[in-house]
Amino acid sequence: MRTLFNGEFSVAYGQMYIDSRTDPDEGPEAGLHECFLGQSAGLCGAAVPGHLFLLTGLHTGSVPLTVELHETEPPLDFGGWQDIVETSFHTASNDTKLIEWGGGGWDIGLPTGAYRVRYHCRGMDEAHDGVRSEDEPVLDEYLLQFWPAPPKRDRIVKKTSNIAAYWHRFASELPPPPTPEELAETRRLALEKQEREARDLQERLERRAWGGCLPSDRLRNVGGNVAGMVDLDVALVHAIDEAGPDIQRAMARWAAHRSCDVAGLSGVDWIGRGLAELDRGVPFSPPLDEEARTWNLLFRDPQVPDTIVTLPDGTPHASQQAMALPALTGAAHPDPLQAALDALYAAAAAHGTGWRDLFAAVRTAFPETAHAPLPPANRPPGHAEATVVARLDWRPDKEPRHEP
Repeated sequence: MRTLFNGEFSVAYGQMYIDSRTDPDEGPEAGLHECFLGQSAGLCGAAVPGHLFLLTGLHTGSVPLTVELHETEPPLDFGGWQDIVETSFHTASNDTKLIEWGGGGWDIGLPTGAYRVRYHCRGMDEAHDGVRSEDEPVLDEYLLQFWPAPPKRDRIVKKTSNIAAYWHRFASELPPPPTPEELAETRRLALEKQEREARDLQERLERRAWGGCLPSDRLRNVGGNVAGMVDLDVALVHAIDEAGPDIQRAMARWAAHRSCDVAGLSGVDWIGRGLAELDRGVPFSPPLDEEARTWNLLFRDPQVPDTIVTLPDGTPHASQQAMALPALTGAAHPDPLQAALDALYAAAAAHGTGWRDLFAAVRTAFPETAHAPLPPANRPPGHAEATVVARLDWRPDKEPRHEP
């Protein structure tokens, strides 16, 4: 025989536990009802695999407790103990702990295996609902014995106290525990619910990020400065996506021209040549065919003006020419949607605080973008409209539609 624990042990709500589960969150909950399902005996609940639920007479305080490991079944001590029950227990790991109600635990060194458990109780009626500290007289005490044995039904070995009779009646009136198949189905349904809730949360967050309307797959996966455009005018972004590749390509060229015009770049010979090549749909000639050379020339060419602009996000003293040039290079991107969004974003930066007027001109030049179609299934909650209306702070002007 080996003593695994011997001393005062804290209990609360008349409970203490043995637990060997590596992840208590997996599997059934180890609550009072769950641990006694299908048992005829109370006091020691073993219906949850890898867990024992031990009941005491004392409500709060410390009780003398001894835990023993025997090689074979020990002899019964009918005279020294008032209430005795037996049940079967199989450890779930090598880490078996004696656990307090609040969560503190001590490793008792119980090897992995299948055991018979005998729980001995004395003084339960005297201690019922009592409170005791270690230096006060003992009211109730307990002995827990383990020995290797195959599983079999729990049983009441000796019954004396009213408290034990109450818990035996409580256990006997509970239904049988769920079968392994039922537990698996419960876990499957819980996992499905968790995954469904995660998808719903992701969709709500995505709707919020995209102005209440889920993006198309193309818009969701497009690269470039789509996030910047969403921050400026999400309704316009959806409208550009719906407009189709021909309108997107025309819009990219339009934005490149507007950007270079406002920054005074259209009259620079190599940039003007690049605009013409963009309109014809042919590759850029040097220096625009190589990024490093393009930027190097932008800051060295005396033809290039040097003006500053306050960006749409409020950043002051930005180089207007550095903001404008990416509209030209971005407009040539192979993906027409990304080309339109990148060119417009750069053009908005080049226009600075006048970016709203630029977007108003976009809607005038390209009427397809005045409203963003929104399917009913994509409608934000509480919105009856079938479209996302363009921003209220843009004003149309008289500029005719640009036809490159």
